[in-house]
This record gives sequence, structure tokens and C-alpha cells, in this order.
Amino acid sequence: MLKKLILVLNCGSSSVKFSIFDPFSKKKYVFGNIECLFLKNTRANIVIDSKIYKEKLLDYSDHFYALSFVFNFIKKKFFHFYKNIYGIGHRVVHGGDKINESIIIDEKILKIIKDSVVFAPLHNPANLIGIKIAYKFFPNLKKKNIAVFDTSFHTSIPKKSYLYAIPYKFYKKYKIRRYGAHGISYSYIMLKLENILQKPQKKLNVIICHLGNGSSVTAIQNGKSIDTSMGLTPLEGLVMGTRSGDLDPAIIFFMYNQLGIKIKNIENILTKKSGLLGINGHSSDCRYLEKNYFFHDEAKLAIDIFCHRLLKYIGSYSVLIKGKLDALVFTGGIGENSFLIRKKIISKLSLLGFYIDDDLNISIKKKKTYFINKKSSRDILVIPTKEELFIAMETRRLIENQ
Repeated sequence: MLKKLILVLNCGSSSVKFSIFDPFSKKKYVFGNIECLFLKNTRANIVIDSKIYKEKLLDYSDHFYALSFVFNFIKKKFFHFYKNIYGIGHRVVHGGDKINESIIIDEKILKIIKDSVVFAPLHNPANLIGIKIAYKFFPNLKKKNIAVFDTSFHTSIPKKSYLYAIPYKFYKKYKIRRYGAHGISYSYIMLKLENILQKPQKKLNVIICHLGNGSSVTAIQNGKSIDTSMGLTPLEGLVMGTRSGDLDPAIIFFMYNQLGIKIKNIENILTKKSGLLGINGHSSDCRYLEKNYFFHDEAKLAIDIFCHRLLKYIGSYSVLIKGKLDALVFTGGIGENSFLIRKKIISKLSLLGFYIDDDLNISIKKKKTYFINKKSSRDILVIPTKEELFIAMETRRLIENQ
């Protein structure tokens, strides 16, 4: 007999991830994604009890049509899962500076999410659509929709870390500041670290590198974020798949004034045509770059720049953390899978007491351990992130405390 289940929705601008969890056993019964929204080959991939259903949708489907298809598919073929949903968790990228925790969605929270669209124009509108669709399909659960924010984890960052050195009025009036991202991932990793290191979160001092198509790094002192690489938007910080990360702002003026490139086109270049893709000119996929690292100069250069930028952040964050640095953690698609990038990073961190075990680094996915460091080293861990599971756990917690 099935227990109560949690539906988790992660609505992006052009795709959707969904899953149905038992938040007690942490088992995932249903999961999948919708790809190519608003494009010709819109499709849904649905996995139920380990069986994969690949469903072609109407070309140019929007969120409403695509999610309606998925919900009706599950309802028709696997009603026992559908009827046991008792709460819905939503990933919401940006909550502004007013929300520092996961929260039950009501009209006030919806307004905050809408007001924060300016900071996450690609994500927050899609998150709002997901909430609206959930209300329609599960009207009896309207008061059991939970928003879990990526920005919440970073609300502990002090002013000296989140303010930019521009006229203070821009912060006071327009809330221009550092907000950070990937907070759901960091929250999950901290839960895992507490268990793995057998140390309370409030006593943990760590640096976590969430490396993927979008990448960030965060300094955590006594369990709290004290600085993070992403800023007002996810464009700042590390080199990413297609995002530039840190750059001299005057480059934008030069592109506009000297090269005659329109602001909208500059934005497109910096967010969609830069980063790893911009450097090597062929692909934003780190796996492609690794395969060609020793054969193509541009592939090598892209990875070297990626690692160089991350090393600068790790070094500076290690100075910010007061007290003993307990561990360095890698997560995200690249962090979990790229032994080359982990080796290149850690080989330059001996000054901080980090030494890699090459055998563990290469075979980490096959071994039942999280550690890739030598015995003489500070802890270095590779931990797969499970953001959807964390959302399900938060949803259960808040519903049960209603």
C-alpha cells in the first residue's frame, strides 16, 4: 500500500522536470522531463516503475499543454500514484531579499515571486506557471503547495559580501545586491555532510563547488553561507557552459560604443554564447572538452580557464572562513563526473592542506565512499546533489507542521 506522496515540479524557461516521491522512504516512483518547449520537437520522457515512456507532444507546446499531458498520462495509467499526492513542492529560483526559508504558497508569496521576476526573468515566470497549473489540477491541495527557493540559503550572507560598490541608493531603492543561486543544492549537500562527517551543520566550515552548465562556489561558516560567486543574477562568478561569469563591465561599454552591438545582443552573447562554448567555439559540454583536452588547443584552454577561475574563488574563500576548514566538496554534473577537473583543481591546493588520491578520484563512482583525498589531506568529497529530494523533504516538513 502506497503512503502519501509528494509531487515536485521544477519548471524552467524551455523545459520541465517532475517527480513523485515517497518523502518518508525517499523512494522516487515517477520522474521525467519535458524538453523543447516552444520548439518543433516538444516531447515528454516519463519514467514509472523503471519503465520509460517517450511521448511526442504537439509541436511548440507551452508549459500548460505539456504538463497537462503529463498529469493526465499519470492519472490515466497510474492513478494509484496520482491519487496519493498530498503535497506539491516547487523549485523557485528567486525570492528576493524577503524570504529566507521554504514556505507555503499564498497570495503574499506569489506577489514576492512576481516582484522578483526582474532578477530571474527566465526562471521565475516559469515557476509561477508551474504553481498555476498545480492549482488547476490539484485544487484540493491549493494550501499544500510549497515554494523552495534557490536564494534562501544565501540570505545569511553579510552586507559586506552582498553589496556592490555602486551608489547605495541602488540597493535601498532597487535592491541591487548579490543574491546567489543553487541554494537548494547547497542545502541538500549540507544535510549529507552532517551525516557523512558526523558533525552538526552549525559547526561545519566548508567550501562547496556546484559545477555544471551553471556553476557556483560558496563559502560556508558554521553552517551558514557567508559568500557565493553568483550575484544579482546567475551571470556573475565562475566560467559556465555558455555564461561568461566575471568580466570587466567596461567590456559591455566597448561592445556597445566601439563595436555597435545592441544591448539585447550583448546580453545574448554573455549568457548564451560565452563561457566554455565561447572559448572553444564548438561545445558547452564539458565531456566534449575533456575528450579533446589533449588534442585541441581551444578545448584545453576552455578547461584551463574554468579551473583557474574556480581556484581563485576557493583560495579567497578559504581566507574568509574563520576557524578550521573542514572540507572541500564537489557536486553538480561536472563536479560529480569530471575526474580531470577535480584533479587539476586539487593539485593546486596543497597550500590549503588538500591532497588528492588519484585512484579514488578516478574510481569514485564505483566505490561506496564520498572521499577522494589522501589520508594526510583535509577531507575532499564528491557528493551527488539531489535537489528534487530536498524539495520533497521540505514540502513534507511544512505540510506536517501546518
